[in-house]
Amino acid sequence: MTTEYSGSGDPARSLALLWRTRERTSRKGKPDLNVDVIVRAAIEVADTAGLSALSMRRVAERLGVGTMSLYTYVPGKAELLDVMVDTVYGELAMPEDVPGGWRARLELIARENRALYQRHPWLLQVAVSRPVLGPNAIAKYDYELRAIDGIGLTDVEMDSVLTLVSGYVHGAARGAMEAAAAEQSTGVTDEQWWYAHAPFLERIMDGRRYPTAARVGTAAGQAHGAAYNPEHAFEFGLQRVLDGIEVLVESRSG
Repeated sequence: MTTEYSGSGDPARSLALLWRTRERTSRKGKPDLNVDVIVRAAIEVADTAGLSALSMRRVAERLGVGTMSLYTYVPGKAELLDVMVDTVYGELAMPEDVPGGWRARLELIARENRALYQRHPWLLQVAVSRPVLGPNAIAKYDYELRAIDGIGLTDVEMDSVLTLVSGYVHGAARGAMEAAAAEQSTGVTDEQWWYAHAPFLERIMDGRRYPTAARVGTAAGQAHGAAYNPEHAFEFGLQRVLDGIEVLVESRSG
């Protein structure tokens, strides 16, 4: 799976592009070409063909222009990727009035981020250890921090809680994407795969030799119709993550 890295382009050029501080006007008969149009086309390429297909040439083809014309507006692919990430962050809902307190707010944030990955799976292939410092990324971070502000955590703990939740969602979404990709690439559903392997599994999964694995594996397989159910895994894991955060919050008020 292709991995790209945010912040790998020229910092000054990326920031200028993210904040539109040096946007150049169109020229040579293309009055409708601008940064927003180019970024939207790039997102469409990544959505439909995957991140590995993203290139300045592919984006230009989608727009029906010459590749070199894109460089009037975008320095290169690395800077373009930073703006793509920031742009899709702008899709996240950020309601201020969420009933149910901090836990409900964090749960909503987790679900919104998961939905974003589902709409744009290529985001899972972008490493953001060097975060994009665009307007939408900063607004997202500020909004998510406000969800847990004033509940007794230190500033560092607040940041760590968001890191925990976002890391969990990223891992769960990536697991779901890999499961879907396996079915798509093989043309075989999990149920069909397990049915085909059942005779072999019955021979090797000796209940006397591996009693716990045999018992639990059978129960999980019957419950999910497969060894892994992405939806169940996400829901179960999210509640356990929130339970752990709740223990921390309650320890501050005790």
